[in-house]
Amino acid sequence: MIRRMLTSLLLLLGVSAMATKMTSPNGKLSVTVEGQMLKVLYQQQQVLEITESHLDASVKELGTIKDDYQMLTGKRSHCENEANEYRCGHVSLRIYNDGIAFRSASPSATTYRIPEGTRRWMQQWCDSYEGFFPLSTTYKVAPVPSYSGISKSAEGWNNRWGYPALLESLPLSPSKRKGEEAVYVLISEANIEHGQSASCLYNDGELFRVVPDQQEPPLSLERAGGEASPWRVVIIGTLKDIVESTLVTDVCVPNKIADTNWIEPGVVSWIYWAYNHGSNDYSIIKKYVDMAQTLHLPYVLIDAEWDDMDKLASNEGKTIEDAVAYAKSKGVKPLIWYNSSIGWVDGAPTPKFRLNKPEDREKEFAWCEKIGVAGVKIDFFSGDNQRNMDFQLDLLESAARHHLLVNFHGATIPRGWQRTWPNLMSTEGVYGAEWYNNVSTFTDKAACHNATLPFTRNVIGPMDYTPCTFSDSQHPHITTHGHELALTVLFESGLQHLADRPESYLAQPQEVRDFLSSLPAAWDETHFIDGYPGEYVIIARRSGNKWYLAGINGTDAVKEVPLNFQGKKVTLFTDEPGKDRTWHIEKQKKTPKSIVFQPRGGFCYIWENR
Repeated sequence: MIRRMLTSLLLLLGVSAMATKMTSPNGKLSVTVEGQMLKVLYQQQQVLEITESHLDASVKELGTIKDDYQMLTGKRSHCENEANEYRCGHVSLRIYNDGIAFRSASPSATTYRIPEGTRRWMQQWCDSYEGFFPLSTTYKVAPVPSYSGISKSAEGWNNRWGYPALLESLPLSPSKRKGEEAVYVLISEANIEHGQSASCLYNDGELFRVVPDQQEPPLSLERAGGEASPWRVVIIGTLKDIVESTLVTDVCVPNKIADTNWIEPGVVSWIYWAYNHGSNDYSIIKKYVDMAQTLHLPYVLIDAEWDDMDKLASNEGKTIEDAVAYAKSKGVKPLIWYNSSIGWVDGAPTPKFRLNKPEDREKEFAWCEKIGVAGVKIDFFSGDNQRNMDFQLDLLESAARHHLLVNFHGATIPRGWQRTWPNLMSTEGVYGAEWYNNVSTFTDKAACHNATLPFTRNVIGPMDYTPCTFSDSQHPHITTHGHELALTVLFESGLQHLADRPESYLAQPQEVRDFLSSLPAAWDETHFIDGYPGEYVIIARRSGNKWYLAGINGTDAVKEVPLNFQGKKVTLFTDEPGKDRTWHIEKQKKTPKSIVFQPRGGFCYIWENR
């Protein structure tokens, strides 16, 4: 009898232990609960430890979540994913095929353990998220002195980090090429709602704590959708899984705009990079409108200081309304710039304080809609706190009522709002090409940085990097023409701003001009082909029946890599070996089995499937 009771008890304990192991629908990912710790396994090997204060082992299986939705922008027009969902105490946990997402019904403490020696690409936090993702194997990194929001540990190391954080969780087999068999983890968050702030990571040694920014107490659960935290998102798998994942939008609230027929991604001509100034000169605005017309670009951005246009004597009384009318007369849709007036205000460019009060915002956006403005670029936010999050959500909702596209600049990174508010075309939150205006640092670091961004920042959402400059700004660039052209395909953004001077674009070969004229700003498919962060990257994207295959070299050496993606009757855009900034353009029967990158070089193949 006693033996039978012990056997029954052990069986019950075994069932209980098994119940705490949770899996993804495809079986590759599994999670076990041990006290307040989640242990995440990829194909039976542990890749991450997460401590969650409101976790317990009373696991309840809630069923399967299936995501199947359309996107107007992004890396894929039709997104599908599924997850097994569980409740562990106060914590909701979803285990997707390409990662996990979890959130708590009560304010909680979340910690990720990143062991010393782990290869990582992490950005020191600053409120604009304009920084590099340098490769490191330690948290012991000195703070960047120019950043806002610097935070140091007692030992003097930086201890505040922004999202996303990319980790090479499992080591490579010595016989394999870099990236071929390693398992990667990318940490971020998604679905910030009204009443919530965004968060970042603070570390104490190997433990990286999720710390929400300033939040107005008490937290309104009614406004925040009944949950105290946004979704903490961890994408897990190969580099292909990381780059192609849509997990950040998968967990977000579905589209709130009933009629989206007016929302059109597109390429934009942009003034600031070339002139390092705003748009108060009517004659220069006309140059960029004319360039957009010549290259068949749908949009032109009229940047800061347009409200002072009539004060410039050479404009002869012309105003923003005249500039908008001129653009429309040329078949080009104008976008205009605003200062958010919540971040940099004193000494900052105008117009200011036109969007902060609801009644002023509605009036301003109604005027934009009336005169024919297609969208707004709103700049100079001040970080991740609840005030900024609520303000940006209010801006998106109001802009949608007035059929205005939105580009957030000088702002936090995207966290999936482009699914909920598809009029959100892009967000800066990246150390982009405009930094050639500011410091000499970017010249030497840009190639490596550019080859890191497709694995880090651009994974989580659109990125207004302002790519593809063939001439120089205040500081020169040493990336090649092929590299610069490839960025327009590698970097995903619903509004893709071309920043160079009109005369620079118009001096390029006709094939290059035709390439820019037909360039998509949203994609039906995205496939990661090959690469390793900071070294090189190759990505294929499809729009309709047209394919683009693009790659860049992040190093100073000639590099030959396999090209395992076949297209027929292709046009190649790349660099002439040994010649500075010289095009090599040719038609080929098909893509070759390998590609040779010039130092800091790049390439694009383009073809159509009929």
